[in-house]
Amino acid sequence: MELNLRVLTNDLQQHLAALPPMQPCAIAAGRVVACADGIVTVQGLPHARCGELICIGTCAHALVMNLEEDTVGAILLCNADEVSEGDVACCTGKIIGVPCGEELLGRVIDPLGNPLDGKGALGATAERPIEFPAPDVFKRKKVCRPLFTGITAIDSMIPIGRGQRELIIGDRQTGKTTIAIDAILSQKNKGVACVYVAIGQKLSSVRQIIDTLQSHGALEYTTVVCSTAGQSAPIQYIAPYTGTAVAEYFCYAGKDALIVYDDLSKHAIAYRAISLLLKRPSGREAYPGDVFYIHSRLLERSAQLSDALGGGSLTALPIVETLGGDISAYIPTNIISITDGQIYLESELFHSGVRPAINVGLSVSRVGGSAQYPAVRAFSGRVRLELAHYREIAQFSQFGSDLEAGAKETLLRGERLTELLKQPEHKSHTVFQTAAELLLMGENKLKNTPPHAVRATLDRFFSFFSVSFGALVESVNQTGQLSDAQKSQILQAFDTLGGAQ
Repeated sequence: MELNLRVLTNDLQQHLAALPPMQPCAIAAGRVVACADGIVTVQGLPHARCGELICIGTCAHALVMNLEEDTVGAILLCNADEVSEGDVACCTGKIIGVPCGEELLGRVIDPLGNPLDGKGALGATAERPIEFPAPDVFKRKKVCRPLFTGITAIDSMIPIGRGQRELIIGDRQTGKTTIAIDAILSQKNKGVACVYVAIGQKLSSVRQIIDTLQSHGALEYTTVVCSTAGQSAPIQYIAPYTGTAVAEYFCYAGKDALIVYDDLSKHAIAYRAISLLLKRPSGREAYPGDVFYIHSRLLERSAQLSDALGGGSLTALPIVETLGGDISAYIPTNIISITDGQIYLESELFHSGVRPAINVGLSVSRVGGSAQYPAVRAFSGRVRLELAHYREIAQFSQFGSDLEAGAKETLLRGERLTELLKQPEHKSHTVFQTAAELLLMGENKLKNTPPHAVRATLDRFFSFFSVSFGALVESVNQTGQLSDAQKSQILQAFDTLGGAQ
C-alpha cells in the first residue's frame, strides 16, 4: 500500500511539473469599481491575497491591503491619474521586489526602486522582496561588536552595537538627523554599507543631506531611499521596507549594514491615512490597531546573524519626533518597546548650546559595554555618573544657596565634562580621540583648564600628538585597545606639551 501511494504521488508530481506555468491574469481578472485618494476598490478577485501585487490596466500597480467579502481594497503605487473606474485588474501572484546589490551604493532611488539621481539605470541583477520574515532566535547571536558613531557622548555612555536597534527621539529641530548622518559619516573605510531612508521629508532637506554625504565622501557607500512629503501616503508607507530590503542584501551576504529611518512618526501618519481611507476601525489617536505591528515587523529584521548564516549584521537607527518632549505618546512608546534603547535629545539642552543635546538620564543602550571598545569602556561608567551628579548639583545651585568647596569643584568638573562632550556637527572623533579625552578627564588633567577653553586645549593637543605619535594613534584606532604604557605616554605628552597654556 505504501509503495502504491508513493508511485501515485511521484506520477502526480511529474504530471504537475509538465503542466504549463499558471498565468494569474488569464485566470483571475476583476474590475475597478472605485478609485479615490490613492485607494482602489476592485471587484472580481476572489483569490487575491493580502500583500499581493495586482496589475491594473496596462502598467499601473497596486498593493492589496483589504480583503472583503465581494471586493478587494488596494493602495496605488503609481499616479492616480493612470487608473479609472472600469479598468481591468489582474492578480500577479507576487509581492513587491526591489533591485539590490553593490550597484545601489552611491545611488538615490525611490521606494519602487527607480533611480532619481540622473545617473542612468541601476544595473543591479539581484532583487529582494520588500517584505521578508525577521530571523528567528536560532538565526541570531549576541550583539557584541561596536558600531562606532564618532560622537563621544554616544560612544562613551550609550554605545551602539552592530545588529542593534537604537531609537533617536526628540522634539523637532533638536539634532536627530544630524546624529544619524554623523553615524553614517563615521563608517568610512570600515566596510559598513549604509542606507538612509527619507520618509515624508522636504525635497530641500533631502537634497541637503545628499550634499553632506557627498562632500564628506560618504555617498559612495550609502544608498538613499527618498519618499518626499509631496508623494502619496502609499509610497511613503513602503519606503522603510524598501530600504530594509536593500540593506538586507548586505546583511545576508555576510557583511555589516546600517540603516536610518527618518522618521517613523511620518511613516505612522502615512499608514493612518491609508487605514482611514480603507475604512478600517480606528483606535487611539485615530491610528489603526495594527500600527504597532507595522513597526515591529520592520525593526525585527535588524539583527546580528549567526555564523551559520554568514555573521552579517543590520543595525537600525529609527528616528521618532515628539511633541513638547512627550515621550509617553502613542507612537514613541510603541517604538521604545521594540528597540534596544533610545537616545533622547532635549530641547532645553539644545537651545542652551549643549550639542549633541543628549539627556543622559532618559537615554539608554540595552546592549551595554559588550558592544564597546575596551579603550572607551574603561572610562565610560565614570563619565555617566559624574555627569548625572553634576546636573543634580547644578539644579540645586540655581536656588542661590552657598555651596561648599567640594560641590563647587564638582560643578567646575561637570562644566569641563560638558564642554568635552560638545561636538560640532559632521566632525567625527576617532577611537583614539574618544579614549584619550576620557583618559585625560578621568585623570583630572584638565583641572587647571577653564571650562570654555577645554575644547581648544584638546584640539591643540591632538593636533600635536597625531603628528608626533602617529603609530600609537593608528594602533588604538585599529585595535580599540589602550595599554598602560600607551596611557602613560598620552598623559606624559599632555603634561609636557599638550597641557601648556
